[in-house]
Amino acid sequence: MSITKKVTFIANAKHIKEMKNLLKTMIEASKAEDGCLLYDIFQLVNEPQKFIVIESWQDKKSLDGHKQSAHYKHYKSHFEPYCQEKFSDELVIL
Repeated sequence: MSITKKVTFIANAKHIKEMKNLLKTMIEASKAEDGCLLYDIFQLVNEPQKFIVIESWQDKKSLDGHKQSAHYKHYKSHFEPYCQEKFSDELVIL
């Protein structure tokens, strides 16, 4: 069963550009991973400090593999100074 997540980041007002650049490094590398079905990042037009990541993985094994990748570990160790708030939801297709 596939796993789809929506992750929302709210950047610190002074670090919108840094948050955007860090998140952008995840797109191409994540899409190239085995089991990645979808990986896109959006920045809200009317709330530029808010970013939404929509990612979908073939199964839990694929998602777990993503969390062990070098680019994920880099993002994970660098995002906190730029981020005011982060929350995620797991989604199902109706």
